[in-house]
Amino acid sequence: MLASILFPPRDSYVSDEGLRNLRLYKYSSIDKSPISYYILRPYWEFCTTLFPMWLAPNLITLLGFFFVLANVAIAMIYTPDLETAGPSWIYFSFAIGIWLYSTFDNVDGKQARRTGSSSPLGELFDHGVDSLNCAFGALVQAAGLGMGLGWYTVLLVSMTIIVFFFSTWENYHTGSLYLGYINGPTEGLIIACVMLCVSGVYGPDVWWQQISDALPSIGAFTPAGWTLMDLFLGGMLAMMAFTQVPISIYRVYETCKEKNKSVSEAMSQIGPFVVFMMSIYLWLGSPASHILDTHLVAFVIATGLVFGRIATAIILAHVTHMPYPTYWKLLTPVLFGTVITNLPVIFQSGPILSATGEAIYLYMFLVYAVASYLHWAVSVIERFCTHLGISCLTIPYRPLMTRP
Repeated sequence: MLASILFPPRDSYVSDEGLRNLRLYKYSSIDKSPISYYILRPYWEFCTTLFPMWLAPNLITLLGFFFVLANVAIAMIYTPDLETAGPSWIYFSFAIGIWLYSTFDNVDGKQARRTGSSSPLGELFDHGVDSLNCAFGALVQAAGLGMGLGWYTVLLVSMTIIVFFFSTWENYHTGSLYLGYINGPTEGLIIACVMLCVSGVYGPDVWWQQISDALPSIGAFTPAGWTLMDLFLGGMLAMMAFTQVPISIYRVYETCKEKNKSVSEAMSQIGPFVVFMMSIYLWLGSPASHILDTHLVAFVIATGLVFGRIATAIILAHVTHMPYPTYWKLLTPVLFGTVITNLPVIFQSGPILSATGEAIYLYMFLVYAVASYLHWAVSVIERFCTHLGISCLTIPYRPLMTRP
């Protein structure tokens, strides 16, 4: 009984109706970035020619993600507190890993068209991996900039997740992935790689200089005591709050008006995600919690996997033309952790869990998050492949036709 609750039947993740709706699928994207169009697109086209024709697009996506996972492992070995300076080569490795991930992520679609293997599974697989990279890639960036186990890292991860959620939610309603003139996957990634290279040359401590000392001309216009790190995160926050999120909301509003759909219903779909983000901050910020400065990496990975399920559920609904998903069940482990760490604060009582008990619960949550994600991913991929008659990580060999 418990197993069926924790791991539902595989056909419950995507219905037969949803599979039949795959015939309606059509990929659409808009990228307004001049850098992407004039500089990176020729580079991606060239890189595509370096991959053999037998290499499946989804495998390219997965291989790209392995670069990020390898860098997470390197960070855990050399700077597990995300703050202590490691050998200079690891920061260049971080930059190279993120750049290669982006390259592979852009090549996979071109490889699909090149080999005639495009399918709805490709978008689901691609964006599903991208949703996981929100947490894992942010951890690499945090380690590369020496952010440490604290609120700076939490803020970086949060902004990455928030932007990706709104982009995915917008994609569901508009039917098209929209990237503006300045966007995270292009300009944001280039800035991240440059900053990591700077850490490789000068060390991560460079980002903790006060602006007034490092950039006096800019320091006059920033709050007293701000560091380069504050400037970086403040700039990210401003872009998120004043451009990316409002644009997503506006595009969804316009689409709902154009298609005569309920605007209030579309906006209400943001609610569960807001609860998710608030739960993260309430859990970490509770005086009865000991996670923030001790087990933050495990927490980010666990909640990052939960977000990966949330975002990919929305993408799945998009490609199968099904109703917008409700994902309250996915939030249960996070909500429970928030409750048990905040009840003592509310009732002014002793902690329900000791520091050890909270850590045990967190790692149980992490194990379940990994198992649940893998069960979901394998189940959905198998359903798609069976219905479409394709393979996920290989391109079926088609022998050349010969004349009789």
